[in-house]
Amino acid sequence: MTASPTAPHVRTTPEGIRWEPSERWVRGRTGDITVVDSRHPVLVWEPGTPVPLYAFPREEVREDLLRPAKNPPLGAHSGSRVFYDLEAEGRLLENAAWTFPSEDLAGHIAFEWFARVGRGLDHWYEEEEEIFVHPRDPHKRVDALPSSRHVQVAIDGTVVADTRRPVLLFETGLPTRYYIPREDVRLDLFERTDHSTGCPYKGTAAYWSWRGEGDVPPNVVWSYRRPLPAVGAVQDLLAFYNEAVDITVDGERLERPVTPFTRRSPDADS
Repeated sequence: MTASPTAPHVRTTPEGIRWEPSERWVRGRTGDITVVDSRHPVLVWEPGTPVPLYAFPREEVREDLLRPAKNPPLGAHSGSRVFYDLEAEGRLLENAAWTFPSEDLAGHIAFEWFARVGRGLDHWYEEEEEIFVHPRDPHKRVDALPSSRHVQVAIDGTVVADTRRPVLLFETGLPTRYYIPREDVRLDLFERTDHSTGCPYKGTAAYWSWRGEGDVPPNVVWSYRRPLPAVGAVQDLLAFYNEAVDITVDGERLERPVTPFTRRSPDADS
């Protein structure tokens, strides 16, 4: 029996797509045009993708703005066979929307988020709060806790940060991140870059790269100038990728974790 998209818990389709209904009021816009206005969105997790996206009942989508895609991508979004271009305000946004090849999600349309993939709708709202990059995962938790632990950070044997007043950020599925006051960081050893990322849990981050030699990836340090209220304790503090530096906490050297951020340029969800 095919599950209804109003079922009260997470379901998995035969294609391996996980989904569950949400009670949030969600709107998506491009420019001044509201393309999605939904009180019955569905959260969808595609296989191999750690973050969710939304799909919406067709009747809550401006289908009059959608056109059959001229150049649909092959194998994208769990093998979707139907893609749409979006035409609005004189612009054509290619492959901005699609349907999933699953009976469970029949009658639903999903959209790309510009801040995540560089195309699609550029403003999203849950209730009256604008959200960025992707929907927040209801099964994920993010806590920012002030601490008195002794944290040291070293790069190639050089101590670049030393503090006893860090803020520890615990985020489901990621290593603990150690946010350090600027006064306790040798920021003169780094240079500000023009890189920035957005995170639906924390906000928009600015980055710094290591000035010295050694095998250190770029943008190894980041900070949130105006973090979202839930993690306000990290405001203006600096964090380092555990994957690329040596961190010692209360005298214990931490192992470098292996995560999606290992040996590549950082992106959202730092």
